Amino acid sequence: MALSAAIILAAGEGTRMRSSKPKVLHTLAGKTFLNRVMNSVSALNPDTLAVVVHYQAERVAAAARSYDERVTIVNQDDIPGTGRAVQCAMAQLQEHGALDGVVLIAASDMPLLDADTLNRLLAFHEQSGNGATVLTTILDDPTGYGRIIRDSEGNVLRIVEQKDANSSELAVHEVNTSVYVFDAMLLAEAIANLNSDNAQGEFYLTDALETAKAHGAVGAFAASDPLSVEGVNDRMQLAALAKAHNARVCEHWMREGVTILDPDTTWIEDDVRIARDAVILPGCFLQGHTVIGEGAEVGPYTTLISAVIDAEAHVERSRVQKTHIGRAANIGPWTYLRPGNDLGEESKAGAFVEMKKAHIGNGTKVPHLSYVGDADLGEHTNIGGGTITANYDGVHKHHTTIGSNVHVGAGNLFVAPVEVGDDVTTGAGSVVRHDVPAESMVYSENTQHVVEGWKPEWER
Repeated sequence: MALSAAIILAAGEGTRMRSSKPKVLHTLAGKTFLNRVMNSVSALNPDTLAVVVHYQAERVAAAARSYDERVTIVNQDDIPGTGRAVQCAMAQLQEHGALDGVVLIAASDMPLLDADTLNRLLAFHEQSGNGATVLTTILDDPTGYGRIIRDSEGNVLRIVEQKDANSSELAVHEVNTSVYVFDAMLLAEAIANLNSDNAQGEFYLTDALETAKAHGAVGAFAASDPLSVEGVNDRMQLAALAKAHNARVCEHWMREGVTILDPDTTWIEDDVRIARDAVILPGCFLQGHTVIGEGAEVGPYTTLISAVIDAEAHVERSRVQKTHIGRAANIGPWTYLRPGNDLGEESKAGAFVEMKKAHIGNGTKVPHLSYVGDADLGEHTNIGGGTITANYDGVHKHHTTIGSNVHVGAGNLFVAPVEVGDDVTTGAGSVVRHDVPAESMVYSENTQHVVEGWKPEWER
């Protein structure tokens, strides 16, 4: 159904998180709570998407605009409560005339709230003819949530917050998720006369349902998946929700034909894509927009951040950021690939190698103990252990080019900018400061001196 406006409540501090940043900017599976909720609500195509801010308002507003530049920011004043947040939002949204249609209201601390649940809520609201509909769910442990109190016929009588509930109300397991759908005109009337006569001294949005009941039916739609509407109030709840979500993500990929040896120690974010027959070994973190090709093997103990791993590549005990790894390439162990690398087919970045903005040709090997930064390496070149491209002069970064079929001796130092042609051999310990033509050999004179019978001063 058409959605006139969606209001996301993001004004609270979230004191139980005990954090210097607002609760809505904490992350689950790589995205902030606010980002996740905004994405789900935006999928409904509301005419206006509003985010209500107060605590660290500029910081939260900046984050909201980064997720959707069209968002309307509403500043809540110092009067506390969700009811007051909606009053401020409606006042701003109606500055150019009364809203006509349906308004969705959602809290921003439910990071797994999904568009499918919201669509089914809107459909239920439309079909039922209610003036307002509350999204609920059934919890084994409802502690901390407002309880849904129904009459004998199943109609919603009221929502009672935990601190205001008596013993019989606390025994109810159906809870309020803080997601509502209102007819816009009814909402404007329902919030007009809210007060703070409650245990917390706040303007409760739930009290607006009392007014709504006098002008139309108030219904409740129960979400089938409690995880999708579970709120986060502290770090323990966040950890539990993240673990439960990650278990589902791992299960999804295993059912798609991916081998995950130990789902308990494998963490996969939502935007990761994995082809069939890939193998994910224990202790891996797959983050951002990482893409893993068919038959690739990742791990153990590897972190991939928006990396692209082609088919049959092997990445072990390494950290890879925004890097493309070609088919059948071999990475690690203990390798750090910083952003901007492109490793060709059957290439290698061996143990204790670091790369940054490096292009490594097909079949080229950088076996161990090397740094390659701001460099292009041709095909089928072998880099000796302990080689460094010295790319930084203290002010600027410079480029190194090494051709194809080059054999680089151990312990070489390439002082950029420098270019080495194809089919070159370099001697061990060489310091290459100037360009080297193709089909040549280069070495640095390094005279060895021996002092026989020498002893340190303290021994003498």
